[in-house]
Amino acid sequence: MHSNQGGTDVNRLAVAFAAVMGGLAIAALTVNPALAQATPPAPELTFNKADDAWMMVSSLLVLMMTVPGLALFYGGMVRAKNMLSMITQVLAIQCIVCVIYFLWGYSLSFTDGFGALAPFIGGLDKAFLSGISISGLVETFSLGVGIHELVLVCFQMTFAAITTALAIGGFAERAKFSAIVLFAILWPTLVYFPVAHMVWYWPGPSGIATGASTETAGFLWQLGALDFAGGTVVHINAGIAGFIGALMFGRRIGFGVEPMPPHSLTLTMVGAALLWVGWFGFNAGSNLEANEYAVLAMANTFVATAAAGFSWMMAEWLFKGKPSLLGLASGVVAGLVAVTPASGFGGPMGTLVLGLVGGAVCFFFCTAVKNTFGYDDTLDVFGVHAVGGIVGALGTGIVANPALGGAGVVDYAACEVVNGAFTGVCTNAPYDTVAQVMIQAQAVLTTIIWSGIGSVVVYVVIAAVNGLRVSQETERDGLDIADHGERAYNL
Repeated sequence: MHSNQGGTDVNRLAVAFAAVMGGLAIAALTVNPALAQATPPAPELTFNKADDAWMMVSSLLVLMMTVPGLALFYGGMVRAKNMLSMITQVLAIQCIVCVIYFLWGYSLSFTDGFGALAPFIGGLDKAFLSGISISGLVETFSLGVGIHELVLVCFQMTFAAITTALAIGGFAERAKFSAIVLFAILWPTLVYFPVAHMVWYWPGPSGIATGASTETAGFLWQLGALDFAGGTVVHINAGIAGFIGALMFGRRIGFGVEPMPPHSLTLTMVGAALLWVGWFGFNAGSNLEANEYAVLAMANTFVATAAAGFSWMMAEWLFKGKPSLLGLASGVVAGLVAVTPASGFGGPMGTLVLGLVGGAVCFFFCTAVKNTFGYDDTLDVFGVHAVGGIVGALGTGIVANPALGGAGVVDYAACEVVNGAFTGVCTNAPYDTVAQVMIQAQAVLTTIIWSGIGSVVVYVVIAAVNGLRVSQETERDGLDIADHGERAYNL
């Protein structure tokens, strides 16, 4: 009987110990639920041929925006003696930026950087497209969904090219062609690629879902800035570069004294139309997939653009007495600019309002503000792209709110897990409009500072090694014959 009692005591002690340890384990799981279930591995990337096909088409649409779209839009607005020069500059920039993007631009934009610089610029791991195979995939914005990396390279290259080409409109009709060539190499490298990295480089949906480090993600991405298709990366960036260039190149001979009307508004209209069509690749293509968010971006690219064209036309009609074709075309482009960062985030009614505001504000800057300060921004790069980009970037923080019809922001850290695997279903994060607008303002300010300082450095270097501006004689005669030995028109 004594021996049986001893065994019972041992059993009771074992049960008590187990109960205590079980209680501690439950408490630990309560404090840290992550311990209750290990994070599943990242899902294997799969791709759909339709997504690849859409991204290839989108890349071609953005190429069309630059050549011939932007070339004709800009070319029609300069004087006839500079038409051939203008379209040659745009075409040359497309060729140069394509080459340097494949050599080092993609790597500097979309790879991990070095040490403390990692949030601001990528590294050279993929320079010369090293490690990118024809079958290699990169993740889109859906968990486990990929596209071929080479199509992403092509798509993002077209963005770099058109951004660089946009900037030269600020100092059109007076730049040396050699200066344009140097600008096409230096400016993307020192300004565009870092800003693209800061805004768009991140670990991807699977990285966030599995808790990957975000220390090397882009600086503005880490802040939480929203830029669906390039309000900061493309438009503010190019607009500030063009404005700085306008100041550093100085005014054209006769500016403010001699009339300098566009030589062909017909070509400008054709260019604007090509820009609008191509912009569907620009905005809807930035979703990287052919799904509901691409459809949303398409709808917003229709309605916001139309609203901005209408508001610019009405403002000009009211204040100048007549609605001009140049104004209407400029309003359309202003709407495209304003909706770019919001295209996949805002609802159609929100972006409609954004377009109305963007068109009117850009009209004010391209007329009253420009006339007051007297700067010679030849093709209104600052008034349309910088100002429109700022309106759009700040407005994105408002129209993205689901309470206002926006799409919100996906919370990839809260994606659904069933039977130890991700299902691909991810919910939206709580949305705070005021906080998001403040983040957007930080992104705007960062882009202005980076582009402003970087552009000054680029222009100073070009001026020192090559010179910026053509001679007075060349400027008076026109750049077509002096730079290229050809004329746009042989009458």
